Amino acid sequence: MKHGDGQGAGRPWPIMLDVEASGFGRGSYPIEIGLAFPDGTSVACLLRPEPDWVHWDEGAEQVHGLTRAKLLAEGRPVLEVAAMLNAQLAGNRVYSDAWGFDAAWVARLFDAAGLSQHFRIDTVRNLIPETALLSWATARSRAEARLGKATHRAEHDAKLLQASVLELWALEGPPPLDEGSAS
Repeated sequence: MKHGDGQGAGRPWPIMLDVEASGFGRGSYPIEIGLAFPDGTSVACLLRPEPDWVHWDEGAEQVHGLTRAKLLAEGRPVLEVAAMLNAQLAGNRVYSDAWGFDAAWVARLFDAAGLSQHFRIDTVRNLIPETALLSWATARSRAEARLGKATHRAEHDAKLLQASVLELWALEGPPPLDEGSAS
């Protein structure tokens, strides 16, 4: 099954993206990108910081548990990660629960790689019908019961976000396809 294909009848499963970063604010940069695909697979990539990516927030490190030394030793080059994202996501819309931050960090990645981004990042809010907002906490709890709470690691958190949306759709039904299309 291609990553853009949804499972089951009805609305396709959304592709979810989560980004962990060196911190917040000016100078912060992506350090890990996680994706959860419609076919149930997922992936995460650690990024090797660019030489001019020097911002590091010790508080953020305490949250995600990734050290700069680990990223320098095990992270993949930004060009490789950006090219992989384009290959996996080209023409698709992907969803994030921290759209403003994640879109900016992915843009920083593509800028450093010297590539154009060939997919769109949107807010997960567009997948939640207005009438279903009151059920979000229940859906999230059900997803956490299966997968565990958010770990602030990108792959797990992308999978948890996808599972939360799918639980919500099971409770309340998905929004019409013209509201935040999954492709």
